Amino acid sequence: MTRERHTDTAGRVIVLDVVGLEPDHIDENLAPNIAALLDGNPTAPLDPPFPAVTLPAQTTLATGQSPATHGDVANGEYDRATDSVALWERDRGDRNRIWEAVSDETDLTTGSLFFQHLIGSSADVAVTPSPIEDEDNNLLEMNCWTNPDDFYETLEAEYGHFPLHNYWGPTANEQSSEWILSAARESIKRHDPDLLWVYLPHLDYDGQRHGPDSPELRDAIGVIDELVGEFLDWLRNRERWEETAVHVVSEYGFHAVDTPIFPNRALREAGLLSVTEGREGGEAVDLPGSKAFTMVDHQVAHVYTDDATEQARDALADLEGVERVLTGEARAEYGLDHPNSGDLVLVPEQSGWFQYYWWAEDDDAPYYATEMDIHEKPGYDPCSLFFGDDGLVTLDASKMGGSHGRTDVSGVYGIGGPAAPEGTLDSVDARAVAPTIVETLGVADAISLSFEIPAAFE
Repeated sequence: MTRERHTDTAGRVIVLDVVGLEPDHIDENLAPNIAALLDGNPTAPLDPPFPAVTLPAQTTLATGQSPATHGDVANGEYDRATDSVALWERDRGDRNRIWEAVSDETDLTTGSLFFQHLIGSSADVAVTPSPIEDEDNNLLEMNCWTNPDDFYETLEAEYGHFPLHNYWGPTANEQSSEWILSAARESIKRHDPDLLWVYLPHLDYDGQRHGPDSPELRDAIGVIDELVGEFLDWLRNRERWEETAVHVVSEYGFHAVDTPIFPNRALREAGLLSVTEGREGGEAVDLPGSKAFTMVDHQVAHVYTDDATEQARDALADLEGVERVLTGEARAEYGLDHPNSGDLVLVPEQSGWFQYYWWAEDDDAPYYATEMDIHEKPGYDPCSLFFGDDGLVTLDASKMGGSHGRTDVSGVYGIGGPAAPEGTLDSVDARAVAPTIVETLGVADAISLSFEIPAAFE
């Protein structure tokens, strides 16, 4: 049944989160299907929050709040009480995003596919990887957490298991995006959500591997655009197409990089970071015994200290590639004045990025450094995108061609489809995306989310 709607609102909103897409990709016609969708409709550069990395960007886009408010200041979270780092294993927690708010507070149905930290979401349709692993984090069986509970069984029967090894790691490629778009079609056929957010990871891989100016990235743009084009063609033949607005959003763009930065090595040399013998050899970081430790994430690094903030600043300020060292109220300038932030926050030059290594020689690396172990690594490791000579993953940080986190590269935000609103957009703050989506859907007054800024247009 088609829901009655006001003439200035959409009956259905589909959000295509094409991470890594930049305005120039549209202008240069590298993505003709996406360009055709947005042609003549509101489109603008998207200004991401700092840091422009996955979780802070996603939570900002889906809540309308800054990292200083929602607290997702990096992909990882450092727990000061337990001296531990958690990355991808966290669940929904207290995150309340537009699909949860709309599902909980209106009569509309919602869905979210492969957004981070979906486990426990109240979205009517949800899919996120949740592989079954042994106590050593070895994969026993591929699985996904879903709403409804049996939805993954349906998807697996139709399309095979989700290709986890094509989602992250040395073999990451477009097959993961293709599977996710198949899941999106199945979600629409079976559950017909009024709001569906679809995360497409494909460009992220070659943006990091090869950099923003590489022929590999340009080819990858064409591949994801073709997949999106096929999905849009399918949508156009569905009965609700005429009431559909398609929001295209990109979380961030890429910088070309050639300077890996190793803040934990500097802290160790200064006597602030301690190591112990690793469980299977090599040097493991001793977090409880360290006076300072850096949780790294692309182009942001949070330094947590135990009464050693000034000593850590002295050790890190002159590192090659570090542009700024923020502490105290200075963190507010970058929107990171939150208890989850480090006592120091490092900002790199455009060509720099942060790696977590604390060892100087490869032979001293802990066992998990050359493995696809996202649980043990206490920091984001983009080297996982490359095969290694002595393990699955390389330890050669010089291989990286691109990174993200700084905010001087824009993403994209545009709205197409038959029910796209009229109007024009200038540069769009990422915090405006959530209120714009609920305005497009006509439910802004029906939900209790607190947005920091208004919709991009009303």
